Amino acid sequence: MRHYSRRAGTAATHVAMESTGSFWKPIFNVLEGHMEVLVVNAQHLKAVPGRKTDLKDAEWIADLLQHGLLRPSFVPPAFQRELRELTRYRTSVIEERSRTINRLQKILEDTNIKLSAVASDLMGQSAREMLAALVAGEADPAVLAQLARGKMRAKHDLLVQALQGQFKSHHRFLISEQLAHIDTLDEEIERLSAEIAQRLRPYEAQLKRLETIPGIKRRLAEVILAEIGPDMQRFPSARHLASWAGMVRCITRLNIPGIARKNSKGGSWVNDLPRVERQRGQEHVTKSGSTPEDAYGTVPQDPRNMVRATLLEV
Repeated sequence: MRHYSRRAGTAATHVAMESTGSFWKPIFNVLEGHMEVLVVNAQHLKAVPGRKTDLKDAEWIADLLQHGLLRPSFVPPAFQRELRELTRYRTSVIEERSRTINRLQKILEDTNIKLSAVASDLMGQSAREMLAALVAGEADPAVLAQLARGKMRAKHDLLVQALQGQFKSHHRFLISEQLAHIDTLDEEIERLSAEIAQRLRPYEAQLKRLETIPGIKRRLAEVILAEIGPDMQRFPSARHLASWAGMVRCITRLNIPGIARKNSKGGSWVNDLPRVERQRGQEHVTKSGSTPEDAYGTVPQDPRNMVRATLLEV
């Protein structure tokens, strides 16, 4: 685009394009810093229904740009975009780890071994040692139960019953492969967490302040900071932040008969954060003997208000 404008003898200063999927990102990365690039919501560009082509769409966008009728979407700076890629990939790896554990549990159910009924965490130290012994060829439930550690020792009789099953050679192979895969994912998560922590070192104050919100731990604080950024001045209120994140009802769909009420399309990586905050916050305050309302006090109940207010105080 830069070379084309030079050959044409024009001084192009603005470029506008639809925010369709991730196709806008390569163009934005090339033009960023050389001219003003507007990434616009496709819903704001809809022309009169009819025959449409890419050429007509480009002419329509150019016409709207010349008349100043386009409202650009917020595109975070390069540092935040890179951080997002890291945190989102780490989330995908964590989800893959959970899926692998579920596959492992399914195989144990096939062998009639009910270890998960006694051990709350299949990846805990006691359960991992029992699984390693099973893979190594140990089949005696009493011997396997002796591998219990800590509080698990009090469940010896239950473990003996739960570890009785039909453990065949193909089960042994599959479980060994899945345990190795889980170990690989754990190492990858550690490397990603170290890289993310290194990049977020200048924002340690914001991270610590986010952790003061009930239910927010370091990893979730890193995700929040990567998704919405440390600067809350770009969001005039918590409502604007919720709208940008896609956590509000889409007004254009509310009154259309036969259309279900749906949230506006936004960052799916942000959509789950309030539910996680509220759920973990309730668990946290329940253990301390308080109610969720007591924990939030006079602060608005919506966790988005807490996130924005917390970052504004930094």
